[in-house]
Amino acid sequence: MTAISPGAEPIRILLADDDEDDRLMAREAFDVSLLTNPLDEVVDGVELMEHLYELLRLGKPLPGLILLDLNMPRKDGREALAEIKSHAELRRIPVVVLTTSKAEEDIYRTYDLGVNSFISKPISFDGLVAVMSELGRYWLEMVELPKAS
Repeated sequence: MTAISPGAEPIRILLADDDEDDRLMAREAFDVSLLTNPLDEVVDGVELMEHLYELLRLGKPLPGLILLDLNMPRKDGREALAEIKSHAELRRIPVVVLTTSKAEEDIYRTYDLGVNSFISKPISFDGLVAVMSELGRYWLEMVELPKAS
């Protein structure tokens, strides 16, 4: 399953997570879920923002969806989310928080910052596959996303 408009490139997904095992499981869950959209990865909020600003500088398409962990070094997901949502050219990118946190404070804070969805990471691989499959169906097949800049 790949989300693509006629004559357009597939929607790129950007995963920001500092945990290598979580990134590996996400890649494998994408494969099992038959999500064939390109998946780019960064390891913290600093790298996330550098990547987005580099795409803007080069005039390349922005990701159509960002999967964001909250607890990362250097710049955490909350700080990166605030920066994304305050930037005129980045704020339209849908951001889904995918984190181990279940803290009510994180849920409220991220929604106040403009997150599009908040999902607690499932404990099992099968649970992650189910989440990735639903994310793919919802964000990549059902909703209309802004055209990549």
